[in-house]
Amino acid sequence: MTNINRHKIFNWKLITTLSILAFIRPLMSILGISDAIGKPLVSITATIVISIIWIAAVYIKQDSQPLLTLVFVGIAYGILAIVISGLLSPILTGQLQGPLTNPFAIVSVLVTNSIWGFITGAIAAGLLKVKRG
Repeated sequence: MTNINRHKIFNWKLITTLSILAFIRPLMSILGISDAIGKPLVSITATIVISIIWIAAVYIKQDSQPLLTLVFVGIAYGILAIVISGLLSPILTGQLQGPLTNPFAIVSVLVTNSIWGFITGAIAAGLLKVKRG
């Protein structure tokens, strides 16, 4: 498969948009919303809502590779979260904190978000398969 064909298979705009959308989770924490409402509840609810949006978006777009698309979304979100953490933690706390301080944490963030993308992608793929008959 040539690079041109790969670009046609993957909707990079969708991948970018969905990975940025997932920033609602850390944004809620930065703004203190998570603390005000309760961290476990907010985090779990936000993850469920984001997952539903990811699945719905690939379903509505009739994405040709929903599993890989959402795995890429998870990885892209993980990379963005690592970078943003590296940029914001020195500003907010005065010192570098987060995954950039520990190589194992970087791997953990990327693996965890890849798994999140895989699970949501598998659900979306299943729904698309049912729809396509």
